[in-house]
Amino acid sequence: MDETELANRLEKAVSGVIRGQETTIRKVLACMFAGGHVLLEDFPGTGKTTLAKAIAKSIAGTDFKRVQFTPDLLPSDILGVSILDPRTQDFRFHKGPVFTDILLADEINRASPRTQSALLEAMGERQVTIEGNRYDLDGIFFVIATQNPVEFRGTYPLPEAQMDRFAMRCQLGYIDAAQEAKVLEDQTESHPVDSIQPVLSRDEILKISSAARQVRFSEELRHYAVSLVAATRQSKEVQLAASPRASLSLMKISQVMSLFEGRDFVIPEVIQAVASDVIAHRLVMTPGSNYSGADAHQFVTDLIQSTPVPI
Repeated sequence: MDETELANRLEKAVSGVIRGQETTIRKVLACMFAGGHVLLEDFPGTGKTTLAKAIAKSIAGTDFKRVQFTPDLLPSDILGVSILDPRTQDFRFHKGPVFTDILLADEINRASPRTQSALLEAMGERQVTIEGNRYDLDGIFFVIATQNPVEFRGTYPLPEAQMDRFAMRCQLGYIDAAQEAKVLEDQTESHPVDSIQPVLSRDEILKISSAARQVRFSEELRHYAVSLVAATRQSKEVQLAASPRASLSLMKISQVMSLFEGRDFVIPEVIQAVASDVIAHRLVMTPGSNYSGADAHQFVTDLIQSTPVPI
């Protein structure tokens, strides 16, 4: 499959910059090809921002914007603003950074809930409504948001509606000592992201996305994916369960992951491999389950083990 070769080419290019993170890189790229958005949550210095830059620079013809989220950031700083033209006495709309192919929302939890909500319509419907006018977000439009889980001062928790807009939440984590030594070697003279060259075009990205939608997702697997998500709505440990958007994301990302592996059909193991990253961040556990030490990831892992797999 030509699209598999193209997808693997992009994965290889990004992996050459971000050492020791092949699994997470594939998931993030799968999220992009599936038309979703990803939340990278991890400790400072693990390469979250570098990953976003590497993806953007590996694709020719794409527009990349970065917004540093701060407490004083306003919705108009993201969406755009109308400015009076003194010559014509008419207001002209100046588009904000949301009008792009790849948007890096850096440290998204530092902005106020009001500002975070500016992305809800864009991420959910690929459009923004400003002053009564609707503007479509064409092309790729892939949001990569980052946040540090250990910083609490000056941060705001992401609303549940915002979390549901992210198809996946991924973590990079610390790499082993051997890989970290290679990172030092790579950056002896310059950062490898500065010299990365495009390996795919914007049109080829859209071609991969189109091919992924043709990967067969059988009726049995549709029921299996829905069973995993629906089980979150029947548990007493869960205060807020996963929405149908989680089922859709699980299907679409599983299709892309199968394409990466060169298959034109999805198998249950692929769904199981991404289920926790797709479902867990959407759940709000009850206070009792939190006190007992249970977390959303472990809850989804237990669901996978207890849900019958179609044969």
